[in-house]
Amino acid sequence: MEELLQVGVITQTHGIRGEVKVFPTTDDASRFRDLKHVLLDTGKDTLSLEIENVKFFKQFVILKFKGYDNINDVERYKRCPLLVERSDAVPLDEDEYFITDMIGMQVVTDQGEDFGVLKDVLTTGANDVYMIDHPSAGEVLVPAIKECILEVDIPGRRMKLHVMDGLL
Repeated sequence: MEELLQVGVITQTHGIRGEVKVFPTTDDASRFRDLKHVLLDTGKDTLSLEIENVKFFKQFVILKFKGYDNINDVERYKRCPLLVERSDAVPLDEDEYFITDMIGMQVVTDQGEDFGVLKDVLTTGANDVYMIDHPSAGEVLVPAIKECILEVDIPGRRMKLHVMDGLL
């Protein structure tokens, strides 16, 4: 399992005082209020940044990092992901999982047949949709509902599903 989890991506600078506009990649953007520090993945190395101020603007989070006081200090970090350590992640409720832990897991049917590999998770308004790479049908979209998804075993890297009529 990944020890670092992505919570957002810096999209651009905000103003001239070193603030950045962040697109949150977490379910709950308000979690940024409680974050004290994040890790910035520059592509070459990882920087630990202390969060000095948090504001919200439309679907974005505006962050100010301690010691970064003008636009020139943060301009080079556009498109860089912001990460947190797993220990700083928001606790999950029952039947909730980190997407990064699910990608690549084997999917089998309740009949024990190989159904494919979980390729991606699409977040929609009503429920998530699992994109599964099926051996013969190609890409299959499966709703993440209790009627379809019977079991998710993160440590075992397996998901069991019931194939509803019309799914294939």
